[in-house]
Amino acid sequence: MATMESLIGLVNRIQRACTVLGDYGGEGMSLWEALPSVAVVGGQSSGKSSVLESVVGRDFLPRGSGIVTRRPLVLQLHKLDKGQSEYAEFLHAPKKRFTEFASVRREIQEETDRITGKTKQISNIPIHLSIYSPNVVNLTLIDLPGLTKVAVEGQPESIVEDIENMVRSYVEKPNCIILAISPANQDIATSDAIKLAREVDPAGERTFGVVTKLDLMDKGTNALDVLEGRSYRLQHPWVGIVNRSQADINKNVDMIAARRKEREYFETSPEYGHLSHKMGSEYLAKLLSKHLETVIRQRIPSIIALINKTIDELNAELDRIGRPIAVDSGAQLYTILEMCRAFDRVFKEHLDGGRPGGDRIYGVFDHQLPAALKKLPFDRHLSLKNVQKIVSEADGYQPHLIAPEQGYRRLIDGSISYFKGPAEASVDAVHFVLKELVRKSIAETEELKRFPSLQSDIAAAATEALEKFRDESRKTVLRLVDMESSYLTVEFFRKLHLEPEKNSNPSGPNMDRYADNHFRKIGSNVNAYINMVCDTLKNSIPKAVVYCQVREAKRSLLNQFYAHVGRREKEQLGAMLDEDPALMERRTAIAKRLELYKSARDEIDSVAWK
Repeated sequence: MATMESLIGLVNRIQRACTVLGDYGGEGMSLWEALPSVAVVGGQSSGKSSVLESVVGRDFLPRGSGIVTRRPLVLQLHKLDKGQSEYAEFLHAPKKRFTEFASVRREIQEETDRITGKTKQISNIPIHLSIYSPNVVNLTLIDLPGLTKVAVEGQPESIVEDIENMVRSYVEKPNCIILAISPANQDIATSDAIKLAREVDPAGERTFGVVTKLDLMDKGTNALDVLEGRSYRLQHPWVGIVNRSQADINKNVDMIAARRKEREYFETSPEYGHLSHKMGSEYLAKLLSKHLETVIRQRIPSIIALINKTIDELNAELDRIGRPIAVDSGAQLYTILEMCRAFDRVFKEHLDGGRPGGDRIYGVFDHQLPAALKKLPFDRHLSLKNVQKIVSEADGYQPHLIAPEQGYRRLIDGSISYFKGPAEASVDAVHFVLKELVRKSIAETEELKRFPSLQSDIAAAATEALEKFRDESRKTVLRLVDMESSYLTVEFFRKLHLEPEKNSNPSGPNMDRYADNHFRKIGSNVNAYINMVCDTLKNSIPKAVVYCQVREAKRSLLNQFYAHVGRREKEQLGAMLDEDPALMERRTAIAKRLELYKSARDEIDSVAWK
């Protein structure tokens, strides 16, 4: 089996790596939270900071009256081999080693003030401190602000609730071991730490009770009822601690000497002598470390399960945002073509009905074109007055003898020219829809999201191609209209000639070829012919538009782009694959987290079951 130091040391390293990568808290349970740690809880002036200093064996925490700990301090202890020099490091100053612990105290104070200001406010943003020393056991401790019952001057009224909520957010986690600090000169029934621990851990499975200030109790009294579990029973033994006195602090008595003095106190105490082997800060550190090792070993299956689940999620996220691109030109070209094919698939799905948008093209033909054709001013163009004017102008000095051939042609040509407007409008409307579908398709192509430059290049190429298709389509529909003018359907007029003229009167209007009925008949004949042409163009314009624009967009939207890309140099290809910096940063962060979790899994597997 793995040694206790190696297993807890591994957990410490993993927690530190998680902290460096920002994998600390957030939604769900992070790996940091899944690994057990010890939260130090107590009321103000309960001796909480002194207990921590005793465990570390160094005087390094800020001191004072009122709220001294105003931000959580995540303290990771790393045991070094004998003879190695001890030092401390802060997460916010990773390249700086502190060998003087007075400097550590100043740094904690300054880093606290940086967030909270020189006030009595608190912040839930933790300070992360690692101490490497031969005189510590591997352990992660979290020093939390002291619980209080009233707000003092300079504090908001909500400070009592704010501190309790902050402390509760740590201790209610199932992997948190609670170190409940209570001063011996206070009734244990009123202990803030025990009260909170009882609420979040009613069975006492995660709680270790610590009694401080045993040497300050009134003469003739002792804390044996508490230490022996009669006053309040926990599943783990109570531990008594004797902190340095204020006189010792003023004399700068170091913590190693204080530990020796603490041992002597218990060994010579008439009340606690029989418990001396289970008292003191050194015993507390070993007790916590041994318990941590047990908890870690129990949690290994669930920790491994969480790691495997997170690895799967991180791999899926990397697949979604895309893996790193190779640097050789062949791989870059292949990636660009794959991105283009992915876009092309989405674009075709829009046109073919797999995604919304293609139906808008049908809307152009089914609604917009017919509506535009109905609005054409044939009533005005074929009015009696205008027919008479055009026919007369076409006749010139020699009026027509039988039928106004030139008048008919002018009236028909003038009418057919009106069809050019709706024809061109249909081309432009479909062009607009196709451009919009290109934009949507680029936005919906997941593979493209990481390459803003390539998105722009594809959009530009697609737009250029669509404009060419539009120009060709416009020429085609205008040719359709011109073809209707270039050759008239003779059979239509021959049938009209065979039909008897209604309301004929040989002795009246037939003798006067400029009579109203005569011109009204001409207008009616032209209108009938134009209606026939309208029905023809209503069917042929959509065919031409689809053939020239939609069909070509499906077949060859990026053909020119492919040809140009194939001729580009490596540097140009690399520029096209220039990713969004935020996405690159996210991929790097995910890759680092993935590496951390894989490394953690391998290390836990290798250490835990040795």
